[in-house]
Amino acid sequence: MSNVSITLHNNDEARGLIVAIQKDNPDALTNIYPGIVKIDCPNRLVIFRESVESEIGRSWDVNEIHLSVISLAGHVDEDDDYFIIHWNH
Repeated sequence: MSNVSITLHNNDEARGLIVAIQKDNPDALTNIYPGIVKIDCPNRLVIFRESVESEIGRSWDVNEIHLSVISLAGHVDEDDDYFIIHWNH
């Protein structure tokens, strides 16, 4: 099994997103560095719009994730309600 990963800016705008990712992906390993947060997850990582909205307290368009992403590893499946990084279905 291969890990997928997402690396985000470590700033106020990304913190709710990071918490939502951690809650929705209990198998994920989060590494926090001064300027970035790198999250690795076995095979698949899911980010649900509703989870992020719950954390940040406002509506959130999934496309907003691109403002915080530095890099990612895996294939992306993006919809109005989710953002998934995976290696295979």
